[in-house]
Amino acid sequence: MEVVLELLKYILPAGIVFITAWLLLKAFLENENKRRLLEMKMERQAMISPVRLQAYERIVLLLERISPGSILMRVASPGMSAFLLQTSLIQTIREEFEHNLSQQIYISSTAWELTRNAKEESIKLVNLAASRLNDGAGATELSTLILEMSMNLEKSANATAIEYIKNEVRQNF
Repeated sequence: MEVVLELLKYILPAGIVFITAWLLLKAFLENENKRRLLEMKMERQAMISPVRLQAYERIVLLLERISPGSILMRVASPGMSAFLLQTSLIQTIREEFEHNLSQQIYISSTAWELTRNAKEESIKLVNLAASRLNDGAGATELSTLILEMSMNLEKSANATAIEYIKNEVRQNF
């Protein structure tokens, strides 16, 4: 019995010291692992933030470039027929959009959906204006009608998308 008590005098404190050391070491290693993961996340964030910001800039540029006033200034030329202008406008809108397809990776799903809606609305506006003209109409008549129709819109999908993107950038950066 005395031998057991003698052994307990040594084993019990050693066991307490071992358990305490094990718990402290475990907590230290967990904290160290969390710190390392946080550092890696911050490094990734520092690398991706400029790319995401650039994607937002490119999407806003796309939306501005496909707005009726802007695209008409770039595409319309003297002597064009309304049909030729219509096809050129639609082709340009689609090319601009396709050129920026990869940006959807870096922006939110809502921002991308609003961008797609703006593209579709721009195409619809061109087609609707063209359908209201006579067959022999010129590009000037189509341009005028497109601008009038865009001004009569309460709020265009382009403006809605740009406003949403600006708010999202303010929140994230």
